[in-house]
Amino acid sequence: MDLHPTPHVPAPQDLRTAGLELLASAVILVDAEARILYTNPAAENLFAVSARQAKGQSVVQLLGDPAGLTAALDNALINNWSYTGQNLVLQRGPAEVLHVDCTATPVEVGVARLLMEFRPLDAQLKVAREERLIEQQQANRELIRNLAHEIKNPLGGIRGSAQLLERELHDPQLKEFTQVIIAETDRLQDLMHRLLNSHRAMQPAPLNIHDVLERVLRLVEAEYNNVHVRRDYDVSLPELHADREQLIQVVLNIARNAAQAMQGNGEIVFRTRAARQVTVAKRRFKLALELQVIDNGPGIPAAIRDRIFYPLVSGRDGGSGLGLSIAQSFIEQHQGMIDVQSEPGRTCFTVLLPIFDGASASS
Repeated sequence: MDLHPTPHVPAPQDLRTAGLELLASAVILVDAEARILYTNPAAENLFAVSARQAKGQSVVQLLGDPAGLTAALDNALINNWSYTGQNLVLQRGPAEVLHVDCTATPVEVGVARLLMEFRPLDAQLKVAREERLIEQQQANRELIRNLAHEIKNPLGGIRGSAQLLERELHDPQLKEFTQVIIAETDRLQDLMHRLLNSHRAMQPAPLNIHDVLERVLRLVEAEYNNVHVRRDYDVSLPELHADREQLIQVVLNIARNAAQAMQGNGEIVFRTRAARQVTVAKRRFKLALELQVIDNGPGIPAAIRDRIFYPLVSGRDGGSGLGLSIAQSFIEQHQGMIDVQSEPGRTCFTVLLPIFDGASASS
């Protein structure tokens, strides 16, 4: 029994296309009939399709027919011309639009006749935004951490003084005031502890991400009877080397926020996929885990959407604003990234976690 997957292109082309696997830009090879022969990992990610699914499709089937593309490709194939298209609008799935630049270059690699390279227009903007967010959030967390240390010691003194005062008071009504001081001091001390504890050292070990998700699923459904958690897992994902308790806390914080935003009534989806050739905080990884937590709630208010991961920012009355900040801190300790896209009816938190094989990361 042959356990090896069928190659994307015939064997004689393997050496010629091997380098395309490592490119950050999306590459597709097509034959003289504009049928797809090969897609590199970046193209699989960009167009949300596997190489096996794409192979044999026409380019139009995969990309739709943005203005002028079909005619330009026909000319390129017939006349052996190069083609460059700028700001092409492509459809990815039922609801997502991509803006890309496309370069098509004539080649003769086996039966391949055209190499098409796609570069998302928002890729550089996204990288710059990620870098800016990381710097800003690190500065904010450092400030909050320093404040927490400064506040923690006086709180202990306030609590001790309230306890001593309570012993001297004989009027029960007056003792109620000292009890309020003690209770509020305890609440603030707990808040400070959570702020400082989000930076504890990791304890990584091999784990299956779906075991983590199943644990969170049981907790959420036990806590919110009218919230349904749906699974959409890629069971072929390899193990992660990660801190189990931290990842449980990450997913639980996101899922609880979603359940609370939906007022305990709605659907949450846990979705896992493999992401190839991804860049996280200026580092390139061959393989990463893409974990999405999607809910059908009202969405994150626009006024706080860009600050939702900052400490003490919350869209809910009575919320501490620490859950997502702590989640982000844990993900960054795993060299990963967390982001959110939100609109009324659909909020999607996306977590990227590198999967290391000893040579997965490059500067």
